[in-house]
Amino acid sequence: MARRNVCMLALGAVLLLRIATVSRSKDLRGKEPQGALRIPSQFSEGERVNMKEALKGAIQIPTVSFSSEESNTTALAEFGEYIYKVFPTVFSTSFIQHEVVGGYSHLFIVQGSDPSLQPYMLLAHFDVVPAPAEGWEVPPFSGLEHDGFIWGRGTLDNKNSVTAILQALELLLIRNYIPQRSFFIALGHDEEVSGRNGAQKISTLLQARGVQLAFIVDEGSFILDGFIPNIKKPFAQIAVEEKGGINLMLQVNMTPGHSSAPPKETSIGILAAAISRLEQTPLPNMFGDGPLKTTLELLAHEFSFPTNIIMSNLWLSWPLVRRLMERNCITNPLVRTTTALTMFNAGIKVNVIPPVAQATVNFRIHPAQTVQEVLELVKNIVADDRVQLHVLSAFDPLPASPFDDQALGYQLLRRTIQSVFPEINIVAPGTCIGNTDSRHYMNLSNGIYRFNPLYLQPQGFSSIHGINEKISVQAYETQVKFIFELIQNADTDRVPVPHVHEL
Repeated sequence: MARRNVCMLALGAVLLLRIATVSRSKDLRGKEPQGALRIPSQFSEGERVNMKEALKGAIQIPTVSFSSEESNTTALAEFGEYIYKVFPTVFSTSFIQHEVVGGYSHLFIVQGSDPSLQPYMLLAHFDVVPAPAEGWEVPPFSGLEHDGFIWGRGTLDNKNSVTAILQALELLLIRNYIPQRSFFIALGHDEEVSGRNGAQKISTLLQARGVQLAFIVDEGSFILDGFIPNIKKPFAQIAVEEKGGINLMLQVNMTPGHSSAPPKETSIGILAAAISRLEQTPLPNMFGDGPLKTTLELLAHEFSFPTNIIMSNLWLSWPLVRRLMERNCITNPLVRTTTALTMFNAGIKVNVIPPVAQATVNFRIHPAQTVQEVLELVKNIVADDRVQLHVLSAFDPLPASPFDDQALGYQLLRRTIQSVFPEINIVAPGTCIGNTDSRHYMNLSNGIYRFNPLYLQPQGFSSIHGINEKISVQAYETQVKFIFELIQNADTDRVPVPHVHEL
């Protein structure tokens, strides 16, 4: 009888915790009534045609960044001429100042009518990674429209954001819009190869002018559909933090010789063994407090029994959840620093023992770790003094931006998401597992948010830097609509407060 009473008490405690967690989830997911925009986000048929034609034309300019030393500068210059032609009102409006920075990046300063409101910034980049034609269903720089989609490199990363921002502003200006809150638009030309000549120079310029920003919005997350197993409903994730990164070259030097009398180990064999140890030894699972925990709590009610109970009580079930997260290739990067061998170079002739073998490994550093911590772990895993470690580039993770009820940028994005995507019930904070230009602007704002107003499925995610990258015409129109509303929503002088649901 005593054991039965204890079991009943334990079950009651779990149910109470479940109710409390659901209550909290509802509070965070609540929607406040939305007032009408000053300028409705309704576009004519002709305007919608111009939208997609503007993006298609942008895709056709091959603004490829091959490396930090090599890019298609002719295409970068052509792109600047293109946006000047396609968005004439943006360039001719008296309260908008335009500057070219770093040779090819573009900075727009949109002067608002109320100087008491702190300005904000919208970021995007127009350089793209290389796109060999092999494997593509259409030429990667054709901008072809087919079956309701616009195809080509940059349709998701990130020319869609560049043209959507300028298109939304163009449409607002045509409707005689004058912003109350000033804002900046920064369009980088080298984000894919570190952003040092674009975003970094823009940031340095603005710091020298004493600019401080209320918040920054960049690429880096989406409305996620099908990324978490057993979650059927899409949810919007605003990345409030970003992983760090290390490009590490491993090198082994040996005396060359003839292949007819090989040594016991060659430079290639030694390096291959070290790389194998790195691949077979994942860095520590860092699951714990932070945005990921908040996201799982918000999503808890979307899981079926008994997973919903597990997710609703992470204080008890976190050891199990951390193991489940690392077993999935999509969620694993959220809980640890990832290790990816990306380049391997060795050998000069078939009958020569190679004097040098080199490999480059890319690490994406979990926000709970630092560059130095990861380098120390790597050194211990390699455990071979013959393998030299050379840091090619490195930067620590960005600190998390606030996402509470007083976080202006986060709440404005949440409000706009709920307006443009009323079917989305959950807006959650998250981690950007890639790297963006936003990291160069840390000294300008402590509120950096990464969100693309697009639905993204795993197949679409794999096309970014892959093959057959495309965006639906409807999705792109919605992206323009989102920015059109966000700019107007930002004119508020107070933080939109989530509505609190009562049980």
